[in-house]
Amino acid sequence: MFVIIVGAGKVGLNTARSLVHMGHEVAVIEQRAMRYNLLLPELEEKIMLGDGTEIYVLERAGIARADMIVAVTGDDEDNVIIAEVAKLKYGVPKVVARVNNPRNQITFDLLGVDATVCAATRLISLIQHELPTHKYVPLLSFRREKLELVELEVSDESPFANRTVEDIQLPDGVLLTAILRGGKAILARGHEAIMSGDYVLCLLEPSKEKALIKAFLPSERPEDVQYESGIDMLTE
Repeated sequence: MFVIIVGAGKVGLNTARSLVHMGHEVAVIEQRAMRYNLLLPELEEKIMLGDGTEIYVLERAGIARADMIVAVTGDDEDNVIIAEVAKLKYGVPKVVARVNNPRNQITFDLLGVDATVCAATRLISLIQHELPTHKYVPLLSFRREKLELVELEVSDESPFANRTVEDIQLPDGVLLTAILRGGKAILARGHEAIMSGDYVLCLLEPSKEKALIKAFLPSERPEDVQYESGIDMLTE
């Protein structure tokens, strides 16, 4: 597979190293002369100096035959331009982009970027997961597959508390995958009991989030629960 990486910061460099180690062909574009000169002895012909938002630079790097473009500069506007050119002008099969500001995620979604990485959003999710109590945490988003992995609290008021997996009815498009209890995960088989104080992991279609929250936390407004998760606050 031939991958063009735009941005040779720590993320881009380590991505390039890993892909080379796996046997893939890599081209790295870096516009900072100092950074380019620093990495030239290691990357040699794999790195070129230039602005990855410029079409002629992308063409010199070989975008016409690229299997994937990875846009990981520190500027979301640049990453959007790179993704747009790769998707719309050259029809690159796979485009992966770094999202530095979570508020810009919707732009990448509208462009149809295959996968995005946002450190701020991921960090908030991990922090929420580690807190002693939390009602709802979006853990992972599989954008291409249009699925999300979320974690929910089973409170005393939950209609699913103290019932078995086979006895509960979840909204369509939701799959209960695991029960978290005492720091351990239990596969959500039919006979397993869901206890008050547990947390559950669910795979679901993005449009089913509010229905799932309402099912587990009927006394809560889904919008309030999502806001408290911290993710919505990042994108306001």
